[in-house]
Amino acid sequence: MCGIVGMVGRSDVGFDLYDALTVLQHRGQDAAGIVTCEGDQLHLRKSNGLVRDVFRQDHMNQLKGNMGIAHVRYPTAGSSSSAEAQPMYVNSPYGICLAHNGNLTNDEDLNEDLFRTDRRHINTSSDSEVLLNVFAHELQRIAGLRLAPEEVFEAVRRVHERAIGAYAVVIMIIGYGIVAFRDPHGIRPICFGKRSTAQGDDYMVASESVALDVLGFDLARDILPGEAIYIQTNGTVHTRQCAPDTVYSPCIFEHVYLARPDSVIDGISVYKARLKMGEKLADKILRLYPDHDIDVVIPIPDTSCTAALPMAHRLGVKYREGLVKNRYIGRTFIMPGQEERRKSVRRKLNTVELEFKDKNVLLVDDSIVRGTTSRQIVQMAREAGANKVYLASAAPPVRYPNVYGIDMPAACEFIAHNLEEHEIADALGVDWLVYQDLEDLKSCAIGINQQVERFDCSVFDGDYVTGGFDEDYFLRVESLRSDEAKQSRARMEDLGTVDLHNKA
Repeated sequence: MCGIVGMVGRSDVGFDLYDALTVLQHRGQDAAGIVTCEGDQLHLRKSNGLVRDVFRQDHMNQLKGNMGIAHVRYPTAGSSSSAEAQPMYVNSPYGICLAHNGNLTNDEDLNEDLFRTDRRHINTSSDSEVLLNVFAHELQRIAGLRLAPEEVFEAVRRVHERAIGAYAVVIMIIGYGIVAFRDPHGIRPICFGKRSTAQGDDYMVASESVALDVLGFDLARDILPGEAIYIQTNGTVHTRQCAPDTVYSPCIFEHVYLARPDSVIDGISVYKARLKMGEKLADKILRLYPDHDIDVVIPIPDTSCTAALPMAHRLGVKYREGLVKNRYIGRTFIMPGQEERRKSVRRKLNTVELEFKDKNVLLVDDSIVRGTTSRQIVQMAREAGANKVYLASAAPPVRYPNVYGIDMPAACEFIAHNLEEHEIADALGVDWLVYQDLEDLKSCAIGINQQVERFDCSVFDGDYVTGGFDEDYFLRVESLRSDEAKQSRARMEDLGTVDLHNKA
């Protein structure tokens, strides 16, 4: 999961892109970048770090131009080197910059094709650079001296033929405009909107609608699976369906955890979906424990707060925010290693003891992946004097790796791996544990937008919407994403010996 933004405006767009990235910071905290186009000249700033640290006033003063794209990065398998920060650039044809959210599952095959057939060199381990070169190569094959919208859409169509996986993409073509498109399953989110000014209309493309809201844009709609939108520098907007076979299958984990609650993704309010998750989960608890002795419901902030409130109401008990979050610590889910996540939990959360002491406490979390955070919070609750500690997850057990751009590790690193729910409860140290049922989770959002045909729930059920994967593929994923692999890459980078052509 990364955050992407693109904008064509009537005046300089640099500061608007910066503001949009701050709104999307939750989608990636590893690196940030902005590139703008002033006439035929690019202005680029990107580096590792948070948005506020990457961009200083002197950087912003140089980001001139009335169109640009921007990115916040969350690494899955690649290097943490700033060489993989986006946007990425290739000079032919025309000069093209790209920002990408998602993950290609056939990137190794594409990389081989680019080298042997297309005669293009990939300098990093990033599948985003692969995607950029595939688009550039296809555009170069068909484009004339002056770029026509039909040629842009034909290049996107050819990308869909070659690329497999999840990709929401925004591309800037120097002198021409911005192109945004989405994979034929619509796994990762992307939307666009318009803002009217005295000088004319501004257009923005972003991962989440909240970025449009904050900057005063009106949400037009989500980009559909397989669809492309081309916004020319003069403000003319073209759209085209570029994939013949699409199945609207957005990632359910956006609603569980990834997205901000004030976003609307694929016509579905994230906030409303999470409210329903809390109601469904409360109903399950009442079925399993009709005579429960819960005194208080306490969410594990922040994502679970929306679900926990209707849970408390339906269970007929108090809702209290007994865990206080240090908002200057990043999201532990996207920390680069297990040890760093473990250290971060104590720095990030502290208990309000009076809400725990001598009470039977129901902790509510959005999901449980490795169990690192949950186990430590349960221990903190007991140290604060809780009589009993129960735990409810608004999502089902996570048992399968994610291959579409979320850094969920090898299956063996999930706490639910090969364990029954009562065994997971023992491992976490809770008196009982309740997970959301998968069908209930789907029902919380599926009826809101009738165009959505299904959700990608592969981390819960192992059903991957782009097709099956063999054992060798998951072994490769494990070699890339396990904590051991990440720590090994970090040591190599510290020594300056990382091999950019070998992700493992």
